[in-house]
Amino acid sequence: DIRSAELTKYAANAFLATKITFMNEIAQMCERLGANVDMVRRGIGTDDRIGKRFLFAGIGYGGSCFPKDVQALAKSAKEVDYDFQILQAVMEVNEKQKKHLIPAISSYFNGNLSGKHFALWGLAFKPNTDDIREAPALELIDMLVQAGATVTAYDPEAMPNVQKVIGQKAAYANDPYSALQNADALIIATEWNVFRTPDFEILATKLKNKAIFDGRNLFEPEDMKEKGYHYVSIGRP
Repeated sequence: DIRSAELTKYAANAFLATKITFMNEIAQMCERLGANVDMVRRGIGTDDRIGKRFLFAGIGYGGSCFPKDVQALAKSAKEVDYDFQILQAVMEVNEKQKKHLIPAISSYFNGNLSGKHFALWGLAFKPNTDDIREAPALELIDMLVQAGATVTAYDPEAMPNVQKVIGQKAAYANDPYSALQNADALIIATEWNVFRTPDFEILATKLKNKAIFDGRNLFEPEDMKEKGYHYVSIGRP
């Protein structure tokens, strides 16, 4: 029947958004307890009742489907006088998660981002798309600029779309390494494959500080420590 079919579509996306958000909450616990969210993910992912997909912690989900369907299901619940509390929490936590790196960035620069310049890798809400709807990167740019910083961004696909939305609020680079020029630190917002295996020696020569704030957990913390980087990721010691 039509009602069940419509609810099924909303329920599927809302459930996946909830799964992502739950892992982001677990990542918050990991940071406070000294645990590693990657180890937790692998552990619970071996349970076939849970599965391995949509268990990666990060700086929140975006796109058109998850935010829209979570909001639509929550709105439908209100219309039938039901308080769908889990969905309210999912939306609140996801908005908070988009801002998660900002305190760590601010702390590294002693609470003052005014005059700092950042390289930002990734603008799309996920890799292999130019879709920037509800993308965490846009929230990051907004907060950094409000704090008095400047940003040069690179994304393999999404830069034209971002320019249409925010114009010259950020500068745009032609490749990942060009974005690093004169940057005080690198921020990673999208897990494009091209960002997974950079030349860290080039990074070290271009960045003013060997500092990376990784919202997608692309690198191993131990490797980064050995390379001499100040490396902050999500839910990992």
